[in-house]
Amino acid sequence: MSLPNMQELIEQELLSHYASMYRLAYTYVKNEADAMDIVQESAYLAIKNASTVRNPDYIRTWIFRIVINTALSQLRQKSHEISAEKIVEQGESDQYTDFDTIEALNVLNSKERAVIILRYFEDCRLQDIADAMKENLSTVKSILYRSLKKLRIELTEGDICNET
Repeated sequence: MSLPNMQELIEQELLSHYASMYRLAYTYVKNEADAMDIVQESAYLAIKNASTVRNPDYIRTWIFRIVINTALSQLRQKSHEISAEKIVEQGESDQYTDFDTIEALNVLNSKERAVIILRYFEDCRLQDIADAMKENLSTVKSILYRSLKKLRIELTEGDICNET
């Protein structure tokens, strides 16, 4: 495929998966403004590097990988600027607390949250998640099952606490 055609495909994917990219970025930084910055930077990088994509079937996975790498890069950069405690405090004010499930995601680490969001919110296949996270399939499955167990415990305890 020629560069303009691949670039058009990437632009279409960016537009159709913009909300997905934002949710994925937000799981890492837990801050609306930072998540928006990550999405914008990721879109720029995707368009800039459009010529490196060889197979259009993997554009979505490739874009999610860019979002993950950009989010991790921003977290590393911020950790040098301010302490990790301040990152947590800064993110707490922007948490979505409307839904129990979204709130329960806070018990997961960033890798676990990413797997859950990509699998259940973005309906990605496990192999695509593994590719995006540069993990093998069995590792992603382990992360998924461990995360589901944590979420089940968190949501069940919440129900028990609310009933008493």
